[in-house]
Amino acid sequence: MKKTFEVSDKLFELYHRVHRLVNESMTEEGVSLARSKFLFFLSKLGPCRSTDIACALNFAPRTVTEAIDGLERDRLVMRKPDPEDRRAKIVSITETGRVVLEAAEHPRKQLIEEIFSALDDEQLDQLYDIVSKLVEKTDEIRKRKEEAEEAQVAVAR
Repeated sequence: MKKTFEVSDKLFELYHRVHRLVNESMTEEGVSLARSKFLFFLSKLGPCRSTDIACALNFAPRTVTEAIDGLERDRLVMRKPDPEDRRAKIVSITETGRVVLEAAEHPRKQLIEEIFSALDDEQLDQLYDIVSKLVEKTDEIRKRKEEAEEAQVAVAR
């Protein structure tokens, strides 16, 4: 039986290899994996503030601002004044952004299908169940940590 850390290392290795391959294939179509996350978010949820994007994607506000600057420069997104707060801007995906995102999605999906074709349906189901259990466990640990931090703050008051 493999040791926990060996399996963990293999999962990280797989993640990084898949990430690199997907990013390369998407970049060839005009948008990196990182940039596509912003475009995908905007295409699904519609126009929103950069602070909403930062919160949803768990990125620092500065990172989001810089990414939006680049996406706007490439005409993939546009900013408009927020009618409810004149200091804020509403960010939305442009038609060009939608076309680029759609073009990049095709090779991403093809590549993922090719990688996972190494598994038969039963193995794919097993992998899904295993990864789902690990996701649940990480959520459980995260919740426990957040509750402990909140308790520390309450005691400190």
